[in-house]
Amino acid sequence: MITKIKQSIFEYLNRPPHDKKGNLYGSYSVSQLYLRLYNYISPYKWRVLAAVLITIPIGSLDGLIAYSLKPYVDGLQGTSSSSGNLMYVPIFIVAFTMLQGLLNYFSIYLNGWLGYRIMNSVRFDLFNQLQTNDVQLFDTSNSGWVVSRYYRDPESLQTNLLDNSKQILTRFFSGIFLCGVLLTMSWKLAIIAITIMLCMLYPTTHIRKIIKMVSREMTEAAGNMISFYTETYNGIRVIQGFNHEKHRVSQYQKLQRFVFDRYMKRIKAQGWLTPSMHLIASIGIAVIIWQGSNMVQSKELTAGTFTAFIAALIMLYQPIKNLGGSLLNTQFSLLAASRIFECMDTKPLVADDSGAIKLKSIENSIEFRNVTFSYRENNAVLKQVSFKIKRGEKIALVGKSGSGKSTIANLLPRFYNVNLGGEILIDGKNINQYTLHSLRHNIATVQQENFLFEGTIRQNLLIGNTQATDEDLWKALEQAYLKDFIATLPAGLETPVGERGVLLSGGQRQRVAIARAILKNAPIVILDEATSALDNEAEAIVHKALESLMQERTVIIIAHRLSSIRNADRILVVDNGLIMEEGTHHELMNNGRVYRKLYLIQQGNDNEALDDEQPLMTSTG
Repeated sequence: MITKIKQSIFEYLNRPPHDKKGNLYGSYSVSQLYLRLYNYISPYKWRVLAAVLITIPIGSLDGLIAYSLKPYVDGLQGTSSSSGNLMYVPIFIVAFTMLQGLLNYFSIYLNGWLGYRIMNSVRFDLFNQLQTNDVQLFDTSNSGWVVSRYYRDPESLQTNLLDNSKQILTRFFSGIFLCGVLLTMSWKLAIIAITIMLCMLYPTTHIRKIIKMVSREMTEAAGNMISFYTETYNGIRVIQGFNHEKHRVSQYQKLQRFVFDRYMKRIKAQGWLTPSMHLIASIGIAVIIWQGSNMVQSKELTAGTFTAFIAALIMLYQPIKNLGGSLLNTQFSLLAASRIFECMDTKPLVADDSGAIKLKSIENSIEFRNVTFSYRENNAVLKQVSFKIKRGEKIALVGKSGSGKSTIANLLPRFYNVNLGGEILIDGKNINQYTLHSLRHNIATVQQENFLFEGTIRQNLLIGNTQATDEDLWKALEQAYLKDFIATLPAGLETPVGERGVLLSGGQRQRVAIARAILKNAPIVILDEATSALDNEAEAIVHKALESLMQERTVIIIAHRLSSIRNADRILVVDNGLIMEEGTHHELMNNGRVYRKLYLIQQGNDNEALDDEQPLMTSTG
């Protein structure tokens, strides 16, 4: 029976997301969110239990303080037999308040500890999930969205959920004990008080639906603001160089106005909550005073009982008035939780197939067989592309920008899956049959803009091989023609490179990336426009480094500068997603049309390139 219950809960938690019209939390119900959150709470269940239990005495002490006023007032009027012990009542009230304050301190500490631990666990899982997401997600999402979802939402969850849960539980137990005190003193007045209390909860239920919609818009807007700051930081040279500051300020003001408008909508909705609850509470207290005064005059209640009842009622209504804010903050937490679990439940399209095997190395060849691919629907970037690369062969892909060269390089390590037909094979097996980790382990990439992480040269090199020794690092730097430069630096390998490698020149960044690729020692190398952003002197040095990297490896070179790939074993000319021509440089200059034209234009022979619009005669040279 227990096993079946566990299985039912598991299926409920892991059922596919659904669109439920009117659901406040997207594709999740409140029960699903709490059950999912329990997975993060359960490792600390004893601390959580202690945090819950400690709210019982905190709440119940309100009832004791209120109840102690009855014998005190009756004693003052001589209607109680305990009038001789009146002096102890104020002492008891102070003692109860001190005890309540001490318990509150432990509760705050415990909730703070639990909240941060749970937040860190959620962030850890989100960060792991972030790194396994499809590259396509980052193509279509801005940095603000990522920061908002993966960093700020867990913080919102931690800030609001536990603190508000503690307040709600404290007020709940306080309300239970205070209602008990009210019923003990006068059931007639208690019924009126409890009815008014239930009426106070209605505004919260109504207003939270308005706030939910506005809060979602505010979250999206906040993400756009973060992205705008990041974009400004990264593009400051362009902004200043083109005197674009005023336009950026104008854009910023539009974003700011949008966020302000949504914020004020939320404030207006919340603003009605407090006065409406205060009004209902004041009506309740007025009715109780009127009815209670009549009961005192008719001797149905003593003055002490009535005074204690009013004190208990005020203690009850005060937290109820604040309860609306706590419930709304809890709603914000659940909205954050729904966004968090939406991210966690996003399954990457590029993942290991069942039964995937490990790729140890390339033994024979790489083959693209009738590959057709599109980033967006009805816009094929590659069309029936077929070619084969033998082990140890060096091929070059050339063509105009947007022709599909880099797409070919992105499909081999499965940054994207082939989606419209065809397959890519290594040693006769579809690359989907290999594990992603082993496939990418066998491929090293050097790009036009190589990303260096903020840190030291050593840390960036070790990305290629975390087990590399200092001897390995210096050897790789020597092969990358960077050893002499690093040796002149006071900090050597511990020299900081700055964010994105900004403290190094373009050529130095490229050579660090090449050294990193050399350390990886992968049998397949992809060079994607590796020298196109460099000046002639830097390019010459980097070419020497690339020669070291390409030795005894299968290489795919993507290049705009055709002079740099003349020695490739084969050159494939890509145009509009098709392989138009194939051959060596010599063969394509004699028999090709597209390649020859591109080459002549780059060499400055524009007139000869125009003459090439006529049919070419095959040369025997």
